[in-house]
Amino acid sequence: MKRVHVVGVGLNPLDIPCRLSEKISNAQVLAGGKRLLYWFKDHPARRIIIESPVSEAVKRIKEEAVAGKQVAVLADGDPMFFGIGSLLARTLGKENIVIYPNVTILQVAAARLGIPWNNMPTVSLHGRRDLMPLLRALVKNDRVAVFTDPDFHPARVADELIRKGVDTFSMFVFENLARDSEKLEHLPLEEAAKRTFSPLNFIILDRIEKPAIPLHLGMDDDLYLHQEGLITKKEIRAAGLAALEIMPHHTIWDLGAGCGSVAIEASLLADKGVVFAVEKDPERVHLIRRNIGRMGAYSVEVIHGEIPDCLESVPDPDRIFIGGGLGRDNQVLETTTGRLKPGGKLVLHIVLMGSFSITREYLESLQWSYSISEVHISRSTEIACDLRMEALNPVYIVSARKPQD
Repeated sequence: MKRVHVVGVGLNPLDIPCRLSEKISNAQVLAGGKRLLYWFKDHPARRIIIESPVSEAVKRIKEEAVAGKQVAVLADGDPMFFGIGSLLARTLGKENIVIYPNVTILQVAAARLGIPWNNMPTVSLHGRRDLMPLLRALVKNDRVAVFTDPDFHPARVADELIRKGVDTFSMFVFENLARDSEKLEHLPLEEAAKRTFSPLNFIILDRIEKPAIPLHLGMDDDLYLHQEGLITKKEIRAAGLAALEIMPHHTIWDLGAGCGSVAIEASLLADKGVVFAVEKDPERVHLIRRNIGRMGAYSVEVIHGEIPDCLESVPDPDRIFIGGGLGRDNQVLETTTGRLKPGGKLVLHIVLMGSFSITREYLESLQWSYSISEVHISRSTEIACDLRMEALNPVYIVSARKPQD
């Protein structure tokens, strides 16, 4: 198999270094997207168009290389930076490719703004159906670079961020970088959502203000907007999150989410996953959304509806937390534990003895191993010139693990 040359051509064909131009000139087969191939429309080489499904183009590239043809694959910027290089390395083998990196669009965009890019997270929306990777990045970062695509163009990204309640970022839109028609605009999201942009675009989202309330674990109860008495108390919340054993990639369901306190803090632990706050009461749903916006917990997805119907299109969970809404039978447990992934955990906060009995009987019928902790919390309160301890309602924390298949 002849080694495949994977060439980063930069942002303009006039800027390709001579040694890279030579690799392209000597190619018997040129592979790349239609736009890059058009730059070399007079090249005599056989052509392979890289388009969806990409696997078909990669198969043809391999066939040509195995046949002894000299193949050059054209890539934007650095082929290993959100490019085709990593796919070719996995498919053809690292020993069968040679990577020639060039300047990336992120480097050029940052240079135009005069800002460093070495610590700037970059998100690709190519082929995605949602903004979740971007929302995760916005939680902890002040600047985020975004590769768009024809579906997730700048106007749509801005519109969806507004719908999500993101109001702490503005948008730099770069069009036709390194071309004569290059254009750079700095826009509020509301303005960007109304505009039409060149298909060749790139985005940097820039934080314009911090969230009203800094997001962290162990938030005081009064920082959350909530209905009187309907919040998982800070100390109990911490114990429940510990029992869930959340990993960064987990999908989490918070059922009967109330004001969203558990879901919001769980999102800090599942910072590469997703947390769904499920609530049927419309007023509480409104409070969850307001708390997400005030704390910048943009990666929490709010589901408004009745269980189980509202969960049909939601991914199966690694963890389920139930803090309210268990009812007088095991219907919620029956309709949700079946969706829990093997090895996943179920954690419930229970105050009422009837709910406690239902839960125990149901878990024993499934023959799941489980543990119970009874948590008593007392908080200091002032009295005269001194302090006394005031007890909160005790809570049972039931923790169960679904057996592996």
